[in-house]
Formats: sequence, C-alpha cells, structure tokens
Amino acid sequence: MASEMVPIDGEEKKRVCYFFDSDVSGFHYGPGHPMKPTRIRMCHSLVMNYGLYKKMEIFRAKPATKREMTQFHSDDYVDFLSRITPVNMNSFIKEQHKYNVGDDCPVFDGLFDYCAISAGGSMEGAARLSRDKCDIAINWAGGLHHAKKSEASGFCYVNDIVLGILELLRYHTRVLYIDIDVHHGDGVEEAFYTTDRVMTASFHKYGEYFPGTGELRDIGVGKGKHYALNFPLRDGLSDENYKSVFEPVIQHVMETYDPGAIVLQCGTDSLSGDKLGCFNVSMRGHANCVKFVKSFGKPLLMLGGGGYTMRNVSRCWAFETGLAAGVELGPDIPVNEYYEYFGPDYKLDVKSSNMEDMNTRGYLDRVKGIVLDHLRHTGGPPSVQMTDIPRGPVDEQMEDPNEDEDLIPPDVRRPQRLLDSRRQADGELSDSDDEGEDDRRDHANHREKDGIATSGARRFGAAVGIMSTGSTHGIGPTVALPVTSTPAPAASASTDVDMDEDEPPVSQTKAKPAPAENTRVANASSNLNDAMIVDPPATSSTPAQP
Repeated sequence: MASEMVPIDGEEKKRVCYFFDSDVSGFHYGPGHPMKPTRIRMCHSLVMNYGLYKKMEIFRAKPATKREMTQFHSDDYVDFLSRITPVNMNSFIKEQHKYNVGDDCPVFDGLFDYCAISAGGSMEGAARLSRDKCDIAINWAGGLHHAKKSEASGFCYVNDIVLGILELLRYHTRVLYIDIDVHHGDGVEEAFYTTDRVMTASFHKYGEYFPGTGELRDIGVGKGKHYALNFPLRDGLSDENYKSVFEPVIQHVMETYDPGAIVLQCGTDSLSGDKLGCFNVSMRGHANCVKFVKSFGKPLLMLGGGGYTMRNVSRCWAFETGLAAGVELGPDIPVNEYYEYFGPDYKLDVKSSNMEDMNTRGYLDRVKGIVLDHLRHTGGPPSVQMTDIPRGPVDEQMEDPNEDEDLIPPDVRRPQRLLDSRRQADGELSDSDDEGEDDRRDHANHREKDGIATSGARRFGAAVGIMSTGSTHGIGPTVALPVTSTPAPAASASTDVDMDEDEPPVSQTKAKPAPAENTRVANASSNLNDAMIVDPPATSSTPAQP
C-alpha cells in the first residue's frame, strides 16, 4: 500500500516530466568509492511506491551520443571516454594523466554508457521544456557539475548541466543556473564565465575544501562580468541561515536578470550527516530551496548532483519530486525494494543535528551585501537578439513525438496501446538484479568501524580531490591489475574490500550501449575561458591549492 500524498494548498498544477533509466544502477565506481549510482534507483523506488507516477510523465531518455557531448567537450576527450575500459586502461596511462582520470574519477565498466545516460536525460529534459511539453523536467542522474571541457573532476566526467543549458539557450535568451550542492559548481561557472546569457549562482562551502574555487570576488570576465555569483559558506549551515540568504539573493536575481528558464542543481551533500558534506541542513531546509525556485513559475530543469549517504539522498530527492508534482509525501516510508536501508525508524524526514553553525549573522549579512552589490552592477537583464532559431532533424521529432496522445483530452482514458507502451517490465525492480552469480550477494566488512577495512584496502583519492581537502587534481591513473585464471576467494568477514556500511548490493546488469547518433545540435559559443583566479579576501579562509 502506497504511503499518503497530500496536495499542497495553493499550488498551481505543473506538467512534470521525470527521467529515469533502469540501467543506471548497473554501474559501480569501485569498492570504497563514495559515489554510488544505485542511489538514483533507490530514489526511483520511493517515487514509484509513493505513487508519484500518477502525478507526472515518466520517460527513459535516449542516451547522448558522442557528437552531442562535443557541443561542449573536446573531441579527443569524448573519444577517450568512449574507448577506455578497465581491460585496456594500461594502454592509456598518458591520457589518464592528461584528462585527470584516476582515483577520484576511476575507470569502470560502462563508463561511457553511464555518461551518456546522465547527459541524455538532461538534454532531453531541456528539449521538452523549450518546446513547452512540460513545466518541470527532473533528471536525478544528472547534475555532474565539476566536469570540464577536457577534464574529469570530482566524480564527474561529462557535464550534463552545460549540455542542458546549451539546449535551453536555443530557445531562451537568458538562463539562470542555481547550485545548492555543498561543493562549488566550478565546471558550469567556468563554461559560461565570459557570457551574459547564463547567470550562475552557487551556494557552497568555501575554504580548504574541494574544488577550491567559488571565491566571493569570482564574478565573471568580459561580457560575463557580474553574471557569476558565488556565496561562500562555512561549516554547520542551518536551515534558518540558509533560508535567510538563499531567498533574498534569488529574489533579487530573478528581478534583475529575468531568465527565460532555470536550471537547479539539487546536490544533497549539503544535507546534515552527509559523508563528504559539512552543512547541517535538513531535508525540508533543502527542499525549501526547490519550493522557492519553483514559485517563480519559470520552466525548470531539476538535476541531481552530490550526495553520499544514500538513504538520505533518496529520501530528499523523492520528497522534492513530490514538491515538483504539487504534493507533499507522507512521513512513513512505503515498502520498497530498499526498505531495510531506511531503518530503524523508516521515516522520510532527514533532520538536522546539534552541529554548531559557524556562519554568524554578521558574516552572512556582509557576504549577502557584497553579492547583491554585484547584482546591481548588471544594470538589468541583457538584451539578446534571437531572430533565427536553429533546427535539426531532432526538432521535427520533438515537435510532437506523441501527436496521437496529445489529441486525447486529459480526462479521457488512454488507448490500451499507449498504456502498454508505458508499462515497466516485470521484475525490473526485483532484487534479482542486485545479486551476484549463484544468488550470492556482495559482502562488506562490518567488523571495522564505518565498514572500512584496516589492511589491504584500496583508498580512493587519498589526501587529495573531492574526498579530502587540498589539491583539486587527482593522484593520477589507476593501473589495472593483471588478469589471472585463479578464481577469486569467497568473501569472508575479514575481507579487505573497502565497502560502505549502507551500500546496497551492486547490480551485475550491464548497461545497454548508446544508440546511433542523432543530431541534437546546439547553437552556442564554444569560446570558453578558464575562471579568473584572484586572491582570497580577508573575510574568507584560504582556498585549496590547485
């Protein structure tokens, strides 16, 4: 029985498109790595068992092609991602150094397919928004904001956000990007640092913290000057303080910039208790940002991002999916395939702890004043002439992909052929996908504290990268172990594999390969410059050294 959904009073009904690809749970960064794509399937399981599928349209997006990825990324980088595998990675040692693929961003089975699914959902969501097929598009597999034009960074390989924004820019003169991840959205800011057609606003932890960018005085250059906003925050940020700075800043941004569409990166590593985060924001405090941005009524693309305590990630994104659909989910977790991970209380809420908030009122007011002063320098929304909107073959397909369906009044029952085409395959959410051969599940060592083995465990990103303070660059390439014919020993309580204590079993199902290329070509400038480097102000901590 599905848990309750309570309609939100005064909420205008929105057309919501929700993107999910069941293959996403088949990817695994490696033992001990904090990024776990399975969290997206955990969220989807909550979405389905709460009954949210009744409130929105669910799509499986076409994976992005190499050609589509090169709208932002360099050709040689995309080609490298498509070719490297754990089997042949020893032949790409030089390229791994060049493209920063190593410990933070490891090589794993299906790497390119994983990137294609993430980017495809964001681009498809942006395309449907631009063509007025929906009011809100959601892709929790997206939001990988650290990837650069020719470099992987912070668990991100392909920047689906930039690709989605480029799609939106074909139909909208101005796009606003808002980032509420605990880490600075450096990849997106850098991509649009020299243009006024995209304003980026990032609220993040700053000071000896990955990626070491996002300083208060990083405001853009050239035509993009004052169109990059950064709000550096300190440890322990509370709901009350977050709301006190987020709402007035975004209110002024909307009044000053007047965007045609909004992209919201909903990274949940800003939640209290996240394994890599340092804020003390509750689920409702995080969701308040989503609710406030939605209230402006602009076309909205909601994307995932960071989040490394999986039971909290899935709770928060499921709750925010409900807000997008105009309902508030009930407090009790419904029975689902990951039900045991939500114990012992089996409640939806993620609450704040008693962590001290280092963001004083004086500090927040001072930073807010500086950010609002940068906004005043923009002088109102910039004017962009758009006389010719480019069109390609995909535009004709997207013009009305479900023409017959759209002719049917919403209150009339759909034909059986349409209902059949939307059915999920039997057993798609069964546990069998998460089991290994001979019905054996992967085992973790729960004798060690936090499930971390004390000997022989391979640690990712030791002393550098997103999993620690310091350098923004990875250690280097990971060398593949030689393949032997000796069978692997059975897992035991003394295993040296570093696993998370709350990590669901890894799916053994391989992702489907991306289909043939299509031509979703964007008309956007490829003249992208690096972010301007400036000395930190006296009021902020020293940034991490690159």
